[in-house]
Amino acid sequence: MCRINTWQYSPKPHFSKMIDFQTIADNIEQRDGVWYAKTAAQVSYPSEATSIYFDIEDNSFWFKHRNACITALVKNFSAKSLFFDIGGGNGFVSKGLQDAGIQTALIEPSPVGVQNAYQKRHIQNVVCSTLDDAHFRTSTIPSAGLFDVVEHIQDDVAFLKNLHRYIQPNGYVYATVPTYSWLWSEFDVEAGHYRRYTKSSFDKLLAASGFKLVFGTYIFRMLPLPILLTRTMPSKLGMQKLFMSSEVQKEQHGAKKGFMTRLAEPLWEQELKNIKNLKSMGFGGSYLVVAQKVGV
Repeated sequence: MCRINTWQYSPKPHFSKMIDFQTIADNIEQRDGVWYAKTAAQVSYPSEATSIYFDIEDNSFWFKHRNACITALVKNFSAKSLFFDIGGGNGFVSKGLQDAGIQTALIEPSPVGVQNAYQKRHIQNVVCSTLDDAHFRTSTIPSAGLFDVVEHIQDDVAFLKNLHRYIQPNGYVYATVPTYSWLWSEFDVEAGHYRRYTKSSFDKLLAASGFKLVFGTYIFRMLPLPILLTRTMPSKLGMQKLFMSSEVQKEQHGAKKGFMTRLAEPLWEQELKNIKNLKSMGFGGSYLVVAQKVGV
C-alpha cells in the first residue's frame, strides 16, 4: 500500500493507480470508485453553477487560459508532486494537470461536479468532500490548488491556516482569486463570493496563514474594463440581469468565438509566456499565486 508522500511522477504517468485515501483521511468511505465524506458541510456556491460551467468550460476562453496559466506554474514548482485540486468543480483543472503528466486528486463537495469529473472527464482520484469534512491528517498533502475557491470562504484566514496544517513541510499552495473590490457586482453575490482581492491583500492573507510568497501575478489584463461595463455598472444602476444564467455565462465566456475573442488571443499568449518565465504582471481580472509552507 503506497503512502501519499512516496507517490512520485514518472515520465509515463500511471493514472490507473488509485490512491487509498483512507491512509491519509479519517472520515471518508469509497462507493463506486469515488471517495465520499461521511459528513457534509454547506458551501457558499450556487448549486446550479456546477452544471452551467460544465456546459461551457471546454469552449470558454477564460477557463482555457486560466488552465494554461495554472499548468505552466504547477509544472515549474510541483511537477513531481501529487497535486490536490481543492474545490475543483467539474474537474476541468484536474483534467488539464492530469493530461500534462501531473498526478492529480480532485477534492470537490458537489456530487454533480464529482460525477462530471469521474464519469465524463475520467479523473481517477476523486473525493466528494470539503477539505475539512474529509479529516485529512496533518502534513499529508504535498501540494494543493485553490482555483477561485478562497473568495467563497467566509473566514479565509481560518481556512488557509487549516490548509497549512494539512500541507507537507515545504509544500506548495496555488490559488487564483477575482480582483478589485471596485469591480464588485451582483454577479459576485449570485456566485457566493464574500470578497474580491488585490495582490497586496491576498499576499498578506497568505503570510498571516503561514505561507511564504514564491510568485504572484495578475492575469486576464484586458478583463477589468469589460467586467466594469457588463457587470459592475449594470449592478450599480439597478439594471442587472441574472448573471448566473446559462445564457449570460455562455455569452460572457465567449463560447461563440467572435472578433473580440480572436483579438485577445495574442494577449493571452503573452501572459502565458510571462508566467512560464516567472514574470509578474501588475494588473488584471484575476490574481494567480504560488506560496510555500513555512514552519511545521
